[in-house]
Amino acid sequence: MELKVSSLAERPEMVQPVVGMANSWPEFVTQDLVGDAHYGRIATDLPGYVLFAEDERGEVVAHAYSVPFALAAEDRGELPARGWDQVLVWAFEDLRRGVRPDTVSAIAIVVAPQVQGRGLSARMLSAMRDNARAHGFTEVVAPVRPSAKHLEPHTPIEEYAHRVRADGLPHDPWLRVHARAGATVERVAPASMTVSGSLEQWRGWTGLPFDTRGDVEVPGALVPVRCEPERGYAVYVEPNVWMRHRL
Repeated sequence: MELKVSSLAERPEMVQPVVGMANSWPEFVTQDLVGDAHYGRIATDLPGYVLFAEDERGEVVAHAYSVPFALAAEDRGELPARGWDQVLVWAFEDLRRGVRPDTVSAIAIVVAPQVQGRGLSARMLSAMRDNARAHGFTEVVAPVRPSAKHLEPHTPIEEYAHRVRADGLPHDPWLRVHARAGATVERVAPASMTVSGSLEQWRGWTGLPFDTRGDVEVPGALVPVRCEPERGYAVYVEPNVWMRHRL
């Protein structure tokens, strides 16, 4: 498939097709309050870090969001245990305060459902790396959401993140794409995203009853969701895997 990759800074008129592109995220994943407050701002406030790919017909078939932030700032230095949520907060805090960034973090690479399985995610990751290099950065970090972890919700993330195949590459397909691009596993982010809601909300997001106390396996969830019926809520704390790309 021939692709034309551009940034929203280069083509701001494409913001609506990019933002409106179909995706395959589970509904509950989109209910993270930190993401809800910040993700939509990337396209408007940081358009140079939003890439999108068009096919031969000019249809947007993939996009890649990233954010610059100051990892070396005071009280930081390490990739955060709160992963995706924390790096979004840091990036927009730095933008508001005028702090000079030193690192780019991947936020999401999304491929339209009708063209998944054709290697577009790897191509968008490569484009994201090139874009960070063009902006003068020397590394990209990524709070990676392992694509097959949902098949093993009870496997500890530390064990899963470091599992490798006979060829030494990660067992997980999405971790493997990053590794093939040159990334290494830095650490686990045990609380990268948190989604909390009432039992009624969780029933609406998943179609499950959420009427029994304890861990609930939810399709698409990397770990079980904790259900507390007597308190009227359930909470999902998603782990991710920090990977570091030297450019």
